Amino acid sequence: MTSDSNPPTRGQGLGGANNAYVELLRDSRGLRREQREAREAWFSKLAEKQKDEILFELEILLKGLACFANPRNHPGSGRRQTIVSHDFREQLAHAKDGMARVVQLARMMLGERDRAFVFQRYLETVLPEDNSRTRLVYATMAQESPEAALFLLRQAFTNLIETGTAMLRLPRVSYRVFYAHLSITMREITQSAFFNPLSALEFRPEFDRIGSSAVLELMQNVAGEHPHRLVALTFLSLYRMLRYLRLLDAIALDHTDRRVAGRAYLVLAVLRSDGRALSNYLRRRSGELLAEGFSREIGRVGAADIAARHGALVAEGQRLSAIKDALLTVSASLRIELRRIFEHELPPADAKLTEQDLRARIQGATALLRPAIEVCVLFLGRALGATLEEGRVFEDVGVRRGTLARVRQNVWMFAQITRAFTSKLRHADPSSDRWAVPESFGFVRDFLGYFRAMGYPLVVLGDYPRTKELVASLSALRDADLLDPTRLDAAARECEAFYDFSIQLFERMSQRELAGVPFDRPAAARSLRLYLGD
Repeated sequence: MTSDSNPPTRGQGLGGANNAYVELLRDSRGLRREQREAREAWFSKLAEKQKDEILFELEILLKGLACFANPRNHPGSGRRQTIVSHDFREQLAHAKDGMARVVQLARMMLGERDRAFVFQRYLETVLPEDNSRTRLVYATMAQESPEAALFLLRQAFTNLIETGTAMLRLPRVSYRVFYAHLSITMREITQSAFFNPLSALEFRPEFDRIGSSAVLELMQNVAGEHPHRLVALTFLSLYRMLRYLRLLDAIALDHTDRRVAGRAYLVLAVLRSDGRALSNYLRRRSGELLAEGFSREIGRVGAADIAARHGALVAEGQRLSAIKDALLTVSASLRIELRRIFEHELPPADAKLTEQDLRARIQGATALLRPAIEVCVLFLGRALGATLEEGRVFEDVGVRRGTLARVRQNVWMFAQITRAFTSKLRHADPSSDRWAVPESFGFVRDFLGYFRAMGYPLVVLGDYPRTKELVASLSALRDADLLDPTRLDAAARECEAFYDFSIQLFERMSQRELAGVPFDRPAAARSLRLYLGD
């Protein structure tokens, strides 16, 4: 099963001897050099059309079987039902359909070699001597090439499908049975020499290269080992999640395959797992890693040079602090967006939906999540000092208006949050009993969380002229006594100014970039209620 384990920490700038972007593509899976070279040679000779899409879906479904074993990765309306009392029949059926799709994709890549599998399976059933059967099994377990490893996976999954079909005849499938079946599946995948994508935050050069020269140049210009690696990891992860969404759309539109639920729920499990892994890693490790690198840099400065280097060190500390703030904002935004989509927009894995309704729900969820992830990409670029134009950043045609529409909706939603927050600040009583402060001023903590996830990206993308003053006033609420009326008044004044700016930005976007695109106020209000509910 995927985990939130730390990625490798090597890497320097893209132009240096060590290249974090290239190393993440090459080394995050942990293949030996000879394995990488054998896989690259096999893939380059693969004759199958759309081989990139076929291999990508196969590996994501393999990873999805591991992620789907964890109910935390299942969509649903925030149900708190204990897994002990739940029947996992539908989930097991989805996993079996996903395995069948894996076999189908493996057969497509094996081509003529797949006929050998059919013949070998026949021999295993007709050979009378146990020794002969054993030798035949051992002969197929050697994974000296990607083709042999794929053959072995195809064989294992065919057997797993048979056992899964038998288990579905039981009157009830407990979580222990469901997990045991997928645990065996995970073991088969982890033993694959060339097709083991189960690590968290891992990438492959076949389908994870970023095609935007603007983003590559931006990563190249991020100085420092840890800052560069964190930024490269974040961009690669965000682009990988956008590719998951494209795969989900392709599955929803593929009417030649009726196993849409099995395929889609496995991909969704990977999306949730990877999103959580990135969010947790940035939240828990980015500040620590950036501080560690800065501490080493300060330690290398001699006592005699401290005065001369003081200004440069202060500027470097401010740069690293800005990078940390940007990464923490991406973390918070992803966490909220994924929770909203998985708990409110996607049906549970055991929902009794028609195939047509399920396809529509999947497309609706991707249409909501895609702009949110794209906004994270654009925000991170702007926070690092680059203006990324949508047409030079994303592969999808027509992405600009969808992303701008999402930004406009966020502007309106956060303006309402800011107005409500300012009103509460103005009516707060700093002279109230200090023992009541944690409960009475809990709305401040909530607003700071909303600002991190939604407000700060709008401040950066909207080029708000009073960014420093706004951030400083909110930081004062976080770091000082909330009973200080001077700090409360300063925060209220800055929030009032930002509210006015937000309304002006909303009107300007509606009249210029999104002229003729109506604003769905009821839908925005529903989204706002979901955010506040989180």
